[in-house]
Parts: sequence; C-alpha cells; structure tokens
Amino acid sequence: MALKDSGTDTVFGRNDVFDLDSYLKEKQNLVNIELGRFLDEVTCSPPTLIQAMRYCIEAGGKRLRPVLCMAACELVGGRQTDALYAACALELIHTYSLVHDDLPAMDNDDLRRGKPTCHKAFGEANAILAGDALLTAAFEVLGSRPSERVPPSVAVRIISVIAKAAGASGMVQGQQRDLFFEGKTVTWEELAALHRLKTGALMEASVSVGAMLGGGTDEQVAAVNTYGSYIGLAFQIADDLLDADGDPELLGKPVGSDQALAKATALSTLGVEGARRQAADLLDKALSVLTVFGKRGEPLAALARFVVERTH
Repeated sequence: MALKDSGTDTVFGRNDVFDLDSYLKEKQNLVNIELGRFLDEVTCSPPTLIQAMRYCIEAGGKRLRPVLCMAACELVGGRQTDALYAACALELIHTYSLVHDDLPAMDNDDLRRGKPTCHKAFGEANAILAGDALLTAAFEVLGSRPSERVPPSVAVRIISVIAKAAGASGMVQGQQRDLFFEGKTVTWEELAALHRLKTGALMEASVSVGAMLGGGTDEQVAAVNTYGSYIGLAFQIADDLLDADGDPELLGKPVGSDQALAKATALSTLGVEGARRQAADLLDKALSVLTVFGKRGEPLAALARFVVERTH
C-alpha cells in the first residue's frame, strides 16, 4: 500500500540502519519457543483438543502483538524477557479470536494463513472448544508465569488490562459490532470506534502492558497507549485494503470476503484513496507520539510502518 512520506522521518529516518526482519525473527522465535513449552505441559485425553490448539498456534502469523509488547518493554528500559509471559498470553488471546472469527456463525472462512481453518480441520465443536481453551490458557499464563522482577501489584494490573481489552469492553464488543453493521451504512466515526475495539484494543494493551512491565512511568505508558490506538486503527484499515486488492498467495486466504459479507470497512466508508490517506495520517500520528523517546523509539516506529505498508 503506497503511503505518503511521513513528516517524522527526520526524527527516526528511513535511511538509518534498522533491520526489522531480524528484529521480528528474534522476538518471534522467543515467543514460539515459550508457547511451545506451555503447550507441551498441557495434557488432554482424548488428544483432539490439544491437537487443535497446537494446530492453531503453530499455523504461523506475525506475532505482532507479542513483538509490540516486548518492544514497548525495552523502550522504557526493561528486558524483553520480563514481558515474554504477557506477550505469549496476548498471542493466545489473538489466536482464539481468529478461531472463533472464522466459525460459520461469524465470518465462515475456510482458510487461515494458507491452511484450513480450525473448524475445517477439526470440526466446529472442537474449534469452539479450542478457542475457549486458548483464551483461558492466556490467563493461566498470566497468573503463573510472571518474571520475578515484576512486582505483584503490576502483575495483577496486567491481568486486568488484558482482560478488559479482550472482553466486552474491547475486542468481543468490536466483533459484535462487526456482525451488527453487516449490510448497513455506517459513518467513519462508527467504523473507527468498531475497529478500535475489535483490533485496536488488544494492540493498545500490548504496548501498554509492555511499558508497565518495563517499569515505565505513567507518562510513558500513556504515550505508548496512544501510539497503540493509532496503529491499531491503521492495522485494520490496511487489512481492509488487502482484502480488496491483496495477493491471495501472500495472504493465505481468498480476497473479497468483506464485500461478500457486506462488511462495514474503510473502503466502503471512505473509498480506496480515502482509506489510504487515513492510514497515512494515523502512521504520522503514531510516529509523532514516539518522538518523545528519541532514537529509542525506532523499533516501534519501524513496526508502525510495517503495520500499514505490509503486503499480508
């Protein structure tokens, strides 16, 4: 998706050397190893449930929310390992949401990341149970695996923040609005509110809890939360654009499903060029927020660009 140059590039600089691919791979590997360790400890008889959970977790994905969490932790002077357990919990929640979102009663998708969706591979009932198990596993991780460097009061606060972002005050309400608005004409304000709940809430939580786990000040946590609100909305606009004209091979699923389901999207509300302008504006705003951190903000700046300029 072509975007205009950001006015804040003079602060972070596109020409500076920052290897985002290596940065992503390093953190993705940490998360994958830790998630694998957790799943290895889960025993189920019959094994169908754990097989379905593992199938969904190991299907791939960018691990964007965990990476954002660890990046925000490091931004304020913390260690990525202090945020790793919360990062894994966030990925478990995100994965559950995809499993349920793909169900016939929701978006009725057959493919996810180039593979049959969970309900296609294991049946609808097992997919529902796998989603339930992934969600509750997140809170098992949050309650049992915090770093010894994390004060108990912060660990409890983290659980509250993530639960609110995932539940009826956040993502689940956004999913319900997404269904409610199918076939309806909505304003940009209504659509933005939907996306901030369905997609943005968990991204805001990701950076907020990362900064909290890194020992960030109230002002630093507030700043990264604002950054998260901008990139969460920008991420969904980019998704809307990709669903319209993305490459199915790169996306790992067919395009055009939003239009087929008469979804309210940035394209249906703003048009293609309007959606691109809105995404570019949100990127600018996200980068502007990071200027208070100086060069330490470069990883989050690169992730913000990746969010809106990605091809899958």
